[in-house]
Amino acid sequence: MDFQKLRISHVWPAAFTVAAILIGAVLPAAGQRVPLILTSTNDANNNAVVVFRLGVGQTPFLSLAETLRTGGQGGAASNAGILQFRNDLGAVANYGSNTVTRLVRYGDSIDLGGAINLAPDCVKPDSLALTATHLFVVGATCAESHVWPSGLLDGSVVSLSDASAAQIAVGRTWAAVTMTSGSVLQLPLTEENGPLNGNLNDVALPEDANNTPLGEAFWGNVLGFTPAHSPDSFALVDDDGKVNPILGPSPSYPTNAPCWVAKGPKSLWYTGNSPGQAISIFFSDSQGGAFYKSVPLPGAPTDITVSPDKKWLAVIYSAVGQAHVAVFSIDDYGDLAPVAISPSIGVSSFSGVAFSE
Repeated sequence: MDFQKLRISHVWPAAFTVAAILIGAVLPAAGQRVPLILTSTNDANNNAVVVFRLGVGQTPFLSLAETLRTGGQGGAASNAGILQFRNDLGAVANYGSNTVTRLVRYGDSIDLGGAINLAPDCVKPDSLALTATHLFVVGATCAESHVWPSGLLDGSVVSLSDASAAQIAVGRTWAAVTMTSGSVLQLPLTEENGPLNGNLNDVALPEDANNTPLGEAFWGNVLGFTPAHSPDSFALVDDDGKVNPILGPSPSYPTNAPCWVAKGPKSLWYTGNSPGQAISIFFSDSQGGAFYKSVPLPGAPTDITVSPDKKWLAVIYSAVGQAHVAVFSIDDYGDLAPVAISPSIGVSSFSGVAFSE
């Protein structure tokens, strides 16, 4: 694999790992910080985190900043959210190694902060979610919550009936897991912003919005998700389990299939439409929502994210055997304008994408 820069981080002694992370998380950076976009190679033998710098001057551009081996193995598929970042701390899952690697921002660079092991009998983590106090992980057999950033197991582990989990996301009082086998699971928290309480409810999906749930994101305590192969290819779920399906772009699957979700500003939702090679945009309100339009991409998207300040959208895709990150600016009305595409680094596909500002 032809990386321009490949760094193997030192292994921190366990006694110093969490302290170093907490200190690094509160140190102010000198001057204005550079926006960073992180993704992972998902390599089945040597997973690595790739970091791009976003130059936001008169002509925005993306440049490779660094590539860091996690020390674990990748290999996940049909998933989203395998890499997350919040403030100065992030995490990436190593699907083939049953671990999660912490990520720490120092100034305008990223370093590794040690590994977090999964709960006993939990394997193949393929999606993460971060809150201020907890890390949530879903894989082939379990959903679990850990104190963040220490990584200590917290709350109750939830066993899954099949290995089709695509993504985990967390609202104020409940978490959700999309299952490509055809369901959305509601996992209550012990308290607002707390860990999982161990219970599981199957959200009843209507027939026109139950085929292949994939991506998801929360707006407060309302979940937006994509039943990708359904005519109603976007849907909202409230904390009572009520589902409001929304008709997607036409024609529906297999021509169009909104697959992956990022919550935009105000009432906007952005979805990665893989077969349509586009970003498909939806609006929502208290009564449901509507499909707005699709913005074309040079390849099929596999994950999507919006920056914390809601000014940028990043999406990963592959074209002509090479993986790229495309960045769009978001205007005051939520419309997108393409501004930059990452250079090729010799990787055929990326998994997960997140901003650090």
